[in-house]
Amino acid sequence: MSKTKSKQIVIKVDNVSKVYELGDENLKVLQNISVTIHAGELVAIVGPSGSGKSTLMHIMGLLDKQTSGTVELSGHDVSGMGEVELAKLRNEYIGFIFQQFNLLSRTSALENVLLPTVYSQTLVNQSAKAIELLTGLGLGDRLKNYPNQLSGGQQQRVAIARALINDPSVIFADEPTGNLDSKSGHEVIEILKKLNAEGRTIVIVTHDLELAKVAHRTIHIFDGEIISDTRKK
Repeated sequence: MSKTKSKQIVIKVDNVSKVYELGDENLKVLQNISVTIHAGELVAIVGPSGSGKSTLMHIMGLLDKQTSGTVELSGHDVSGMGEVELAKLRNEYIGFIFQQFNLLSRTSALENVLLPTVYSQTLVNQSAKAIELLTGLGLGDRLKNYPNQLSGGQQQRVAIARALINDPSVIFADEPTGNLDSKSGHEVIEILKKLNAEGRTIVIVTHDLELAKVAHRTIHIFDGEIISDTRKK
């Protein structure tokens, strides 16, 4: 049973700021951000380049640490955790989809999908599950293909299958249509809508207006601050 079925709080960010030290200067990227994501939501984080939206996603996804404030993931306060603990939580609760796909070039589609299971404690039938995921995404005949033998849309579908392999509580998608042609981009949007309809929590960082429109909730960031947080009626 998926972890995303009940309406519990998946992510809670409270009064989070992020400051990068650049020589003698401090660059404040996020300023006192507070946001809560519940299970089953489809959330779009939008804003201009440099607004801090990807930084917020990286902090929520435990890829970066906040300078101040607290972050909770599925009830776990991660603020004081070390890298090993964070990596374990990421692997158990989070799936990532990136603009650049981030596939290993010398590894087949099937092997790329299985990468997150290397540290999993439930290795039984993972290959069968990976094949099922890829087949469901229309890649059943591409299991042994390497990334350079796949189109951009196919590579992104491999990345989506990889994000799903450990049945995460939340999927973070950072500009998932950014490197795709319009047809492939639309296919990825439809896949994300279907995954959300199945009960999965999805947080998307995007410039793509078509993608943002499918979200139930849109968080608009400007200069490191949330300027609006609206839900569809």
